[in-house]
Amino acid sequence: MKILVSDPLSEEGLNILKEVSEFQVDVKTTLKPEELKAIIGDYDALIVRSATKVTKEIIEHAKKLKVIGRAGVGLDNVDLEAATQKGIIVMNTPAGNTISTAEHTLSIMLAMSRNIPQANSSTKKGEWKRSKFMGVELYGKVLGIIGLGRIGREVAKRALSFGMRILAFDPFLSRQVADGVGVEIVELESLLEQSDYITVHTPLTDDT
Repeated sequence: MKILVSDPLSEEGLNILKEVSEFQVDVKTTLKPEELKAIIGDYDALIVRSATKVTKEIIEHAKKLKVIGRAGVGLDNVDLEAATQKGIIVMNTPAGNTISTAEHTLSIMLAMSRNIPQANSSTKKGEWKRSKFMGVELYGKVLGIIGLGRIGREVAKRALSFGMRILAFDPFLSRQVADGVGVEIVELESLLEQSDYITVHTPLTDDT
């Protein structure tokens, strides 16, 4: 099986593929659409992250392609309809970066609340304006989460540990699940009105 990796992957991940004797793994990153279209017909599998756009036109040139693997969560860079019509399996790794994304979300909230980027820049200039960059606490604030899937729930867990009140909008979420996480289910308009912070964790679709 010939596998094309068109976006950067870690060496650890590539080594897992290369250890399989039946796999021929070619790593060709930063391909332009025309370049990818010209060579995709030789491959049985394609592995991408978010940079490569697997369009309908590229899929039409993929004469042997059996599977498209997305090293990540979102699939908005893959034409799912075109892949389905050609019988190509599209796979992602929904839990791969869940914790990292949740932690990054809280990191951004803390940086915003405490003016960390501004304070860092000021300190590097030799200034010491401590009172100017004091900021505010997360404790007691209201966090609105739009989309309470894997990532949204992990964000909620961490925000609760800061003593925040959590509001969530997710039309597909049951109240039982929300109660288990410790959040309040509200309508979108109510979330927007009440929240001090808002974080969005939804797939990119026509509805979102």
